[in-house]
Amino acid sequence: MSGRGAPSNQLSGRFGLPAREADGDWLDWAAGEEELPPLKTTVQIEHPRHAITRNDSPDIPFDRSFNAYRGCEHGCIYCFARPTHAYHDLSPGLDFETKLFAKPVGPALLKREFAKAGYRPEVLAMGTNTDPYQPIERDFGITRAVLELCLETGHPVSITTKSDRVLGDIGLLTELAAKGLTAVMLSITSLDRKLARNMEPRAAAPHRRLEAMRRLAAAGVPAFVSVSPIIPGLNDHELEAILQAAAEAGASGAFCQPIRLPHEVAPLFESWLEACYPDRAQKVLNGIRAMRGGKLYRSDWFERMRPQGEWGRLLRIRLAAAKRRTGLDRPHPVLRTDLFRPPARETDPRQGLLF
Repeated sequence: MSGRGAPSNQLSGRFGLPAREADGDWLDWAAGEEELPPLKTTVQIEHPRHAITRNDSPDIPFDRSFNAYRGCEHGCIYCFARPTHAYHDLSPGLDFETKLFAKPVGPALLKREFAKAGYRPEVLAMGTNTDPYQPIERDFGITRAVLELCLETGHPVSITTKSDRVLGDIGLLTELAAKGLTAVMLSITSLDRKLARNMEPRAAAPHRRLEAMRRLAAAGVPAFVSVSPIIPGLNDHELEAILQAAAEAGASGAFCQPIRLPHEVAPLFESWLEACYPDRAQKVLNGIRAMRGGKLYRSDWFERMRPQGEWGRLLRIRLAAAKRRTGLDRPHPVLRTDLFRPPARETDPRQGLLF
């Protein structure tokens, strides 16, 4: 489907939810039509109780994150966050790309959590689940409000994105970087515009991400490149070229991670491969199994983030050599936490005034 990533909209069934009938559903209405009408994006307002998502995973380098949105219009077919839509009785397929959730109250809730007496600052990670600069950020400005709060309170924040919309906040990011409070990770999976468009249909083109990196670096904002996910037989041959292009754009360092296909992502990815790259589908899947102990995905700690076997060993050697050659073997900066000053306490932003 033009402009969308997932090849289907199948429901999960993992949570025993009742089957949803396609009464008036877009796919049901369009069945039999020669040309499908555009599948529009809708946004539902979410009212969470807390802003910070915490984790104690030993293989993730942060313990807290903030996600402004659920679902992501970028439509990356490999996105490991797709299964989160199943919790809402929505499909990890097309629903994930078109039925989005926004949290406008999030920055106010975050401010309230920063103001708690026992709060201790550590890096707040953004973009760890869905992209904080996906197209609807233009309308909601939630990510920008969080950056403003972090600048006001001196709280460290990191961003991972595939969008050059990050440049809309370059002024805030420059101020944060001057105080050692931020770093940005630009995810670049391919320099091939056709492959990038197929994998990530609504994300910024590769050259626009490189330009965003160039402008961030020129403004003094630490900008790193993430060649993630690495997919054997599809984009792994581009690793060195992407690092070279990122280095020329002023990147401060590099990172890569193998593809992860949890739950419903695996069958979606397989269907996408058969539709877009049938000539190499089995080669790609066999390569993934080779680095996952014979499976398409392993959820064990440490193993889920690191490729195994000979394929994984060779990838680590290539990455280390390419980082040395391009000068991208510098460590990620340690963001400051000593500048944090808690904001004044306010009433619960979800409650109205009594008088």
